[in-house]
Parts: sequence; structure tokens; C-alpha cells
Amino acid sequence: MIDRETIDRIYAAVNIVDIVGDYVTLKRKGVNYQACCPFHQEKTPSFMVSPSRGIYKCFGCGKGGNAINFVMESENISYPEALRVIAKRYGIEVKEEAMTDEDVVRNNNRESMFALNGWAADYFQRYMFSEDEGRSVALSYFSSARGFSDATIRKFGLGFCPSRGNRFTEDARSAGYKEEFLLSTGLTIKRESDGALRDRFFDRVMFPVHNVSGRVVAFGGRTLRTDKRVAKYQNSPESEIYSKSRELYGLFFAKKAIQQEGYAIMVEGYADVISMHQSGVENVVASSGTSLTEDQIRLLSRFTQNITMMYDGDAAGIKAALRGVDLILKADMNVRVVLLPEEHDPDSFARAHSSDELKAYIAQNQQDFLTFKAKLLLEEATNDPMKRSEVIRNMVESIALIPDRIKRSEYVRHCAAIMSVDEQMLAVEVARKIDGVRESREAREFIQRQYAHEKAPSIPTSSVQGEGDAASTMGGVSGGSSIETLERELAKYLLKFGHVNFHIEDDTYNVARYIFDELDEDELVFEVPVYRDIVATYRRLWEEVGEGCEVPTQDFFMHPNPDVSSMAVTLLTADDMYVISKIWEQKDVHVGTDEEQLSEGVPTTMILYKWRILDRRIDELMQRVDNEDAELETVSILAEYQRARVEIAKLLNRPL
Repeated sequence: MIDRETIDRIYAAVNIVDIVGDYVTLKRKGVNYQACCPFHQEKTPSFMVSPSRGIYKCFGCGKGGNAINFVMESENISYPEALRVIAKRYGIEVKEEAMTDEDVVRNNNRESMFALNGWAADYFQRYMFSEDEGRSVALSYFSSARGFSDATIRKFGLGFCPSRGNRFTEDARSAGYKEEFLLSTGLTIKRESDGALRDRFFDRVMFPVHNVSGRVVAFGGRTLRTDKRVAKYQNSPESEIYSKSRELYGLFFAKKAIQQEGYAIMVEGYADVISMHQSGVENVVASSGTSLTEDQIRLLSRFTQNITMMYDGDAAGIKAALRGVDLILKADMNVRVVLLPEEHDPDSFARAHSSDELKAYIAQNQQDFLTFKAKLLLEEATNDPMKRSEVIRNMVESIALIPDRIKRSEYVRHCAAIMSVDEQMLAVEVARKIDGVRESREAREFIQRQYAHEKAPSIPTSSVQGEGDAASTMGGVSGGSSIETLERELAKYLLKFGHVNFHIEDDTYNVARYIFDELDEDELVFEVPVYRDIVATYRRLWEEVGEGCEVPTQDFFMHPNPDVSSMAVTLLTADDMYVISKIWEQKDVHVGTDEEQLSEGVPTTMILYKWRILDRRIDELMQRVDNEDAELETVSILAEYQRARVEIAKLLNRPL
């Protein structure tokens, strides 16, 4: 358990722009920063980072919080894990209090797996540099055969797993690592015949796989044997902390360069990435020999919308360039291809050229993917009409995946010229593919709509709550609102307007005082934990600063409970409910002042909340009437509740 002093140091040191900037490309907009949200697909940036308040908020998907929340969400890790990640980034020593037996039981398995992988990476590298076997086999291979410098080897954490089949496992267990985690990470395997533990990667040079925040999630092991019966590469299996389809090798080391260069270079293997980094081209990642997945593309889109795919110039390399790219087009990203001379792969080409030569080659030889694909397929088709028709169908499928209508129409024109086909015919085929249209006439109508001017956006009906004073109601709660919704609304009133006064007839009320008095009068405590914590925190701070004074929001943004900090950001950055809408003005809808809306909204929400609580308590008591011992007491309480319900109904002016 991390002690409070360490947590306070982490919160004091963290810079949310630095943290979020490690995951997405931020662009300054006034005093804040913007980006496309890393948590959902979008074209127009709706993700905001406020350095002054230390928060992020996406107005598209609604996610928000502080830097710790962001790391938790991005890495899918726990609160303590996120604190450790940030502490490591800022060089803060994490002091942990003694854990109770209960804490030990609750200790996250993921953290144990991360710890083991980190230790294993250090072990493999230490063995390579310090043991005779490691130096003669692995270090010689990396430095002589691959040309990697010591600095490059240490940067990527390269190493060697001993050739004795269980040496690593024995050393790991001697160091205190449990068998269950050795097996769950895949570092160790259990032989079915006798249950003996064996090293998965014995006698292999090791490539640690880091996630986007730099933690080791898996390994790739390459054999140096020439025996064809032995698999050239052995990889970690899927685990709780590793999914091959969600990781890109080298992204942790490349993300800054990708942001600076404005594009990412995609290669196939570990050595390709490492050699290019050593040559000075660092905006490069690898799919590790597999076709790209949607998760990998989404991960890369946090940093750039532009991908250049670099492959061998032989037939296999060309075919590899065609795999997986349709998913990139579907994600509305820009794809270019650069093919190397036939005698080279990215690894050998990078070792044979300087950084300037490598960059110049990419700039001069990269070409738009669809142009490349059309030319390539046409070369194979020659003058065969059947093959040419197949090429057209193939291109139609790719073009149809592009979401952006303008970009799609440009590709239709461009590819029609390359393939010497009628542009209108190609457009119709693309339209049919998109829309599932069966008849050419309907397809042409779709094309006409596609090129027509955009219609004026329609006005959501939810923007107008009524033709009269109904639009002045704050929050949109109603008699049908749930207890959770009403608690959320009251918590929002506290956070946003707790220091504000409002009037009911001739009496003046403070929002916070009114809410607290009403809750205390009936001894009500919020049921939803996050709203209960917000109210308790606000009450404590309110008593410190005094009635009528604004409670500091920073205490909520940096709250040690990540659920509270995230919810506080959501509530405090919600659209102002009393901003005058142009639509309402045009419809002559009266929108009251802040005070008028609070005068209606706060009491109404509180009354509805009590109504809901009463309803549920009455239902619970009705179920007990069969219990004769409690019947008189139950009837008495029921009568009291019913009287209260009648009074509330009168206040709400609604039937029982």
C-alpha cells in the first residue's frame, strides 16, 4: 500500500500535459490543449486537457479525470499501478506501508506479472553481459551479426536466456517469484509428462516487448540454431497483461519521434525497428510479423493519422504491403508505401545507409497506397479482361472503406485515371459497395447525393424542452428520474453552485446549506458511493472555508479516490445548463437567470429525491405486512410515510 506522503508527492509533481502527451498528440488551443480522443474513434477533436486545472475531458464519449485517471484508463490498470507508473516517470521513490494479510490477498495479479517481466528483462540482459555463455553467443550475435551498439542493446533491453533448460526458472524462484506467475506470464512452461518446470525461451536471444508506457508485457525469443525443426521465433502467450493484437513493438521508444515527424513507419520485425532507431530514424514501429489489427491501428492513431509502410522489395514484401491496410483505410488514416531494393529488408537497408540517406530514400520513394495497389494489380493483370475486372473489384472494395466522402471521391477520380476506366462507372460501383444498392439507378442517385451540398444540420429535439418556461428547468430531472440520477444532480449542484444563493419567495437560501439541511432533516445519506464521497468531501471543505465561500475544485480533481476525481471532472465540465441557447431565443423561449433556475431546480430535485426514497421505503414496508409481530409498527410507519408522500405530491403539483 502506497503511503499518503508519497501519493501527495506524486500529485504535486505530475504535469497532466506531459502524461497525456505520452499517449496522444496534443495541440495548444488558447490556455488548453486539444486532441482526438484516445478512448473512442473521432475525426474532430473533442478531447480537452486543462493544465491549470490538471484535468482532461472528452466531450464526445464523456470520459474525464486527472493524470492518474488517464493512466488507469489508458493502461487498464489499478490506481496503485497508475501511481507507480507516474512515480517512475518523475523519479519519485515509492514508499509503501506494511500490507495487511487482507491487502496481500487483494494485491493485483497484474502487478505481480509486470514485476516478474521487469525482473526477467533485467535478468536476461545481465546474463548476456556478465556470463561467458551470454557474451559468446548473444552479445556476439547482437554486436557482430546485427551491428547493434551497446547503447542500442541496453536501450531496447536485449538479452539472452540460458541454454540450460530450467536455469532461468530456478533463478526466478530463488529470487522469490511464484510459480503461478512464471506460468501465467509464459516465461515458464510445465511439462505434461512429469510436471517439471522448463524455461520457454531457453537458449534464445531475447527481445522484451514494452507497452506504450514502457512496461515489459511480453518477450520474443529468437533461436540462433540452424536446426529447421526448431521454430525461429518463440513468443510469449496471451496473458492478463499481454495481447499481441493490441501491442506495437517499439511504440514506447517511437512515440515522441512520431509526433515530431508527423507520421509513423511500419515495419515487420524487431531487428527492423532496432536498426532504424540506431540509424537515427526513430518514428518506426513493428506489427511483429502479423497483419495489423483494429486495436493496433487505434493505438497508433493516438499519435498520428499518417502511416508509411516499409517492406522488402521482393514478391513476399509486396504481398505483405497489401495485408491489413484496408483496416487503416477504414480508420480514415492516410497510408503510404515505400518498397526497398530487392536485396534489402529494413534492417539491412538501415545498417547500410546513414540517417540522412534513409530519410531521403523514404521521401523520394513513398507513394500513396491506393495508387501503389492499383499499379501493382494492373501489372499482374496485363491485358486479361477477367483479371482487369478483378482488379477493379479489388480497388472498389478498398476505396469503399474510406469514411471521408471528399477523400473517397478523389480516389475514385485518381484510380479511374490509372486503370483507364470510366469514372462514373467506378463511382457507381463504390456507391453500391457502400450502400448495398442493387440497381444502377439507385447507385447513381447515391452518387448525386454524395456530391450534393451538405444539408443544414438538424436541430436536436432535446435542445428545446418546451415552448414556454419549461425550458428554464435545470438538469432535466423529472418524476421518473432514478435515485442515482437525482443524487448525481444534487452532487452537481453542490460542486458547481454550492456557494451561490437563491430565493424562494422572500427567503434567501445558500445552495450547499439548503442541500445539507434537507438531507440532515430526514437523516438521508446518498446511496451511490461516488456521490456520497463527493458530498462528504464537499461538506468537510465547506465547513473549513465557510458558508458562501467557493470550495476549491482542485481538491476534487486531485482526490485520492479515482472515481471521485473522474466524476468531479464530469460534473464540473458538463455543459452549463443555464447558458442561453440561440435556438431558445429564436423561439422566444424564456430562459431564467441563474438565480431563477436554481430557485426551481434545487428544491425540485431535492423533493423528487425524497419522493423516490419514500416510494422505495413504502414498497419495502408493504412486503413486511404479513409479519404479524411487526404489523402494528409497520402500519404506523406506513401511515407516516404516506402522509409525507401526500405533502410532497402537493409540492410537486402531481397526482399520487
